[in-house]
Amino acid sequence: MSRRGLLAGVSILTAGGAAAKEDRLTEGVVILIDSNEPYVMGHAVSYSANLSKHFADRGARLLIEVVANGKGIDVFRADKTPLIEPLATLRQSLPNLTYSMCASSKAIAEAKEQVSIALIPGASLVPFGIGRVVDLQLKGWAYIHA
Repeated sequence: MSRRGLLAGVSILTAGGAAAKEDRLTEGVVILIDSNEPYVMGHAVSYSANLSKHFADRGARLLIEVVANGKGIDVFRADKTPLIEPLATLRQSLPNLTYSMCASSKAIAEAKEQVSIALIPGASLVPFGIGRVVDLQLKGWAYIHA
C-alpha cells in the first residue's frame, strides 16, 4: 500500500471516529458545580441553556444534568441559592434538564451548620456528586466543570 493510500485510509477512519464521537455527545452532558461563587453558579445555568439551544438547532435532543458537590450545593439549597428564579425558569423550559445534589456534601453541611437543608423544587439527591459525574462519563456523557 502506498503512503498516499495509507493516509487516505487513516483519514476515513478518523472521520468515522469523529462522527461517532459527535453522536455520542448528543446523548448527554454533565455539568459539575463545586463552588458557591454566584458567577460560577451562573455559568452552569448559562451553559445549560446554551448547550440545549446549540443541539436543538442541530435537531438533536440533549440530556443535561447539573451536579452540585461540596460548596456548590448552595446552588440547589432553598435557603441559599441566589438563582431560585432562573433555575425554575430553566427547568420549565428544558424538560431534559436534571438538577442533582450530593447527599454526602448535604449531610456534611447539615452537621456543620446544625440545620436541615431543603432543596429547591426539581432538585434531587445522589449519594455522591463526583460518583454521579463519573457514572455519567462512563456512559459516554461529556463533562463540563463550571
